[in-house]
Amino acid sequence: MVKYFINRPIFATVLALILVVAGLATLHILPIAQYPEITPPTVQVSAFYPGADAETVAQTVGLPIEQQVNGVDGMLYMSSNSSSSGAYSLTVTFTVGTDIDMATVMVFLHEERNHIREGLER
Repeated sequence: MVKYFINRPIFATVLALILVVAGLATLHILPIAQYPEITPPTVQVSAFYPGADAETVAQTVGLPIEQQVNGVDGMLYMSSNSSSSGAYSLTVTFTVGTDIDMATVMVFLHEERNHIREGLER
């Protein structure tokens, strides 16, 4: 079989090109669901403190939220942003494969549990 392709290089080239074109054609037909998850799921927490500057928002709103959300199961990292318009945004990134709905519930429950704990300590 190898000798056949060595003796007919044009046939071997055409056959290889046909296989490449067929592969590219089926790549576009392949459903997106077949591709693996490669981007980690994220949950975004937003807050607004009207009339406050960025530093005040970061200290009075951002820091307590970050302390409360810290330690949620499956969390990789979190990043936050405060603006001078009083807006605060926290993005929590989870490991690949984490169910985004469960991650949202975990962030919410973790935040609420800490609010309840603070109320009991007072």
